[in-house]
Amino acid sequence: MAVGSVNNTSAFTAYSNYASSTTKLGQSMNRLSTGQKNSMDDGAGVGISERMRAQARGTAMARQNVENSISALQTADSWMQRINDIMSRMSELSIEAQDGTMATQDLTNINAEFEALGDEVATIVTGRAKFNGTNLLNGLSATTQVGADNGQTVLLKVDDLSSIASEITALSVAGATQAGTAMTKLASGIDEVAKARASAGGLQSRLDNTRAGLLTYEDNIRAAESKIRDIDMARESSEMMKQNILSQVGTSILAQANQQTQSVLKLVG
Repeated sequence: MAVGSVNNTSAFTAYSNYASSTTKLGQSMNRLSTGQKNSMDDGAGVGISERMRAQARGTAMARQNVENSISALQTADSWMQRINDIMSRMSELSIEAQDGTMATQDLTNINAEFEALGDEVATIVTGRAKFNGTNLLNGLSATTQVGADNGQTVLLKVDDLSSIASEITALSVAGATQAGTAMTKLASGIDEVAKARASAGGLQSRLDNTRAGLLTYEDNIRAAESKIRDIDMARESSEMMKQNILSQVGTSILAQANQQTQSVLKLVG
């Protein structure tokens, strides 16, 4: 007697649909939990997204470099302001020293203050004016990366004030002739420091514009990357609900299909 086989096609179809719904439900839940597409969802998009993320992170680091450079220039300017103030006081003393009514002791006292201030200028230029351990006023010249791509650099530069400091420390107002020379040298020195400040200020303005541009670029590229990589939460939530319902319905139908088989077996029995 030939032995035949009985296939429960209804149960198999129900199971196939149930398995598909369950798989899709899991995928949808995974997307919602991460908020992003994976390489299986959009391989090309993920590749583009990763390049954009690297560009955004590089831009953020470049912006930090720019901010550090701006801080260094601001520090340098603060010290140059101090030097300007000191030299202005020294100029006052050089004029005071040429007062013919001054006694010898008065001139000695004036000269003592004058020379002390000159030493202070030298101390500031040669060692006190620093940023993160780097001297700022004795010829700072360094290349700073200001973009996410190679070659996007700016030269961070502050004029060298060493020669001015040397000239100032060599001055004296112990006599009228010396005081007159000091007046001329100080006027020239004040102009040189003002020039250095103007140059540093111009560079600071440039870097400030660079910083603003980097921030805008970073925001734009992150927004573009988000459009590629992020999922549509509303749509994905709707999809999850749909697959959840289909999975539940599939479970019910699969149970009913199996019950039909049991009913046939009971009739045969």
